[in-house]
Amino acid sequence: MNALPENAQRELRPGEEYKPILTPEKKWSEVTPYSVGLGLLMVIIFSAAAAYLGLRVGQVFEAAIPIAIIAVGLTSALGKKEGLGQNVIIQSIGGCSGAVVAGAIFTLPAIYILGVEVKFMQMFMSSLLGGILGILFLIPFRKYFVSEMHGKYPFPEATATTQILVSGEGGKGAGTLLVSGLIGGLYDFLVATFGTWAETLSTTVLGIGQTIADKAKLVLKLNTGAAVLGLGYIVGLKYAFIICCGSFLVWLVIIPLMNLIWGGQVIDLMHTGVTMTIGEMAPEQIFKDYARHIGIGGIATAGIIGIIKSFGVIKSAVGLAANEFRKGAGTEEKGAATLRTQEDIPMKNIVFGIVIALLAIFAFFAFGGVVGNIWQALVGLIIVGVISFLFTTVAANAIAIVGTNPVSGMTLMTLIIASLILVAVGLKGNAGMAASLVIGGVVCTALSVAGSFITDLKIGYWIGSTPKKQESWKFVGVAVAAATVCGVMLVLNKTYGFVGDNALVAPQANAMAAVIQPMMNGGGAPWLLYGIGALIAIVLTCFKVPALAFALGMFIPIDLNLPLLIGGAISWYVSTRSSDKAVNEARLNKGTLIASGFIAGGALMGVVSALLKFFNVNWFLSSWNAAYGEAVAIIPFLGIVAYMVISSLRSERQ
Repeated sequence: MNALPENAQRELRPGEEYKPILTPEKKWSEVTPYSVGLGLLMVIIFSAAAAYLGLRVGQVFEAAIPIAIIAVGLTSALGKKEGLGQNVIIQSIGGCSGAVVAGAIFTLPAIYILGVEVKFMQMFMSSLLGGILGILFLIPFRKYFVSEMHGKYPFPEATATTQILVSGEGGKGAGTLLVSGLIGGLYDFLVATFGTWAETLSTTVLGIGQTIADKAKLVLKLNTGAAVLGLGYIVGLKYAFIICCGSFLVWLVIIPLMNLIWGGQVIDLMHTGVTMTIGEMAPEQIFKDYARHIGIGGIATAGIIGIIKSFGVIKSAVGLAANEFRKGAGTEEKGAATLRTQEDIPMKNIVFGIVIALLAIFAFFAFGGVVGNIWQALVGLIIVGVISFLFTTVAANAIAIVGTNPVSGMTLMTLIIASLILVAVGLKGNAGMAASLVIGGVVCTALSVAGSFITDLKIGYWIGSTPKKQESWKFVGVAVAAATVCGVMLVLNKTYGFVGDNALVAPQANAMAAVIQPMMNGGGAPWLLYGIGALIAIVLTCFKVPALAFALGMFIPIDLNLPLLIGGAISWYVSTRSSDKAVNEARLNKGTLIASGFIAGGALMGVVSALLKFFNVNWFLSSWNAAYGEAVAIIPFLGIVAYMVISSLRSERQ
């Protein structure tokens, strides 16, 4: 049991079957107190870490790889028998962390940003019900994506995670992950807690750079965090470059061009009472008030294009699920045996579950203080049900192809649609904003969980797990993750806040707040800027450039995108230095472990730093940071870059 079958990742020949490692005829240890307990512990730890990282930089890492490494290492150290099946359950439950976090932090912080009152239970129910709906909507598509399309989708993240689980490389990799986690954690802890060096490098640190920023509105910034660098490594050079191209278009072309053309004018596209001219604004202000909306239009349009492209997927998968539903009752009545590896939660139960979930969402909207009356609750339910179902396949398709879930873009479009409809039914102002964001939170979590879950199910398919067990325990993982992330969000809001100086960045939440605020307060929306973004997305699609990645680059601040490019460049460099393909693969995998350690360690220590501030422990060296922070920052940053490169290159053929 040390390798996947030869036909695991290629299309099957006529009459050929895929036989997983864990044979379907035998019942293997999967759901045990050990696997469930460790899985839930991973949910709590990585939910806290992912929430912090996502609110700081706008990117939520997928926890599958580090959780798989930890699971393999612990299971091996404890001498657990039949550990492979249990490790799949640990990883599947633990994977709820990143998925639920993405759904929550991309929307719910916008409620704080807009100054609207929010309660813990409202945030928790939004995440919980959205996660449950995402699981239920995805299960009918399982056989289509993991079995019917065998070998046609690469499933990059599922591939990496499966290799770790199967080969046992996590035993050796656990040491690398631990060391890099300590380095990344200490590095980011020194920045966040002591301010030993600046978190962001800017061209304005030089006198000429400040002059250029003032006159031409031209500035470049680089976040020096270890976690963001690690994230860039895993994203890879291709997508990091595309994301940065979106940033370069905005920061090096659009913002300076706006200053050149309209520098002396006051432009109030959203009728919010702007009094400053473009020329009086800093580049960051121009980005926030104007240029970022172009990216929002691009993201929304890329989501629509994704639905259109996925129509065939929806049709095929629904047909497969319908056939399963029709055949289900008959086979059960005849007592027909189903292979363990093909056992899903019965389709009848799924249908009933979807109905119950939708009724619960309706009750939450109507009686949970989300909307004002039954009619508005019904409208909100329709928005959630229709958009969640349609976009489920988009999320799963994206994960299957590139390993990246475009959930933020799809949620932005949901918010635009929800805001327009809610205004039409009489829900405006603060109440309308809160309602739109809670509705958006349900949809966002549903899509995020659905996209993540298809990875877990593909891992289980390759290894030979029981889908029914993965599906059943996923609900528990979602509930624990929802409670954890909402609790962490409350702590971070009291510690840092989401508005003002030194506030959490929360770029997606800020973008979503910017979308609905003018629409709900009697103002307008910057439709011209949305339209420009939409046109860019369409042109990019025509030239086969991933429009969603480019548009994300246009609305996430450039200082968070440039480290992605550096990390992606490192992954390309270490994986291309040798003429031996196996050596390159080993080096790339070693770098992935280091990057995962940076992400997990940096994010976890970020949570520790936030807790220290929450308890009024202030060790920040303000004077030192102001005087020398940026000048010093380049040295430790180059140090962790060198560590990642040198350590990765030392890995040879396994």
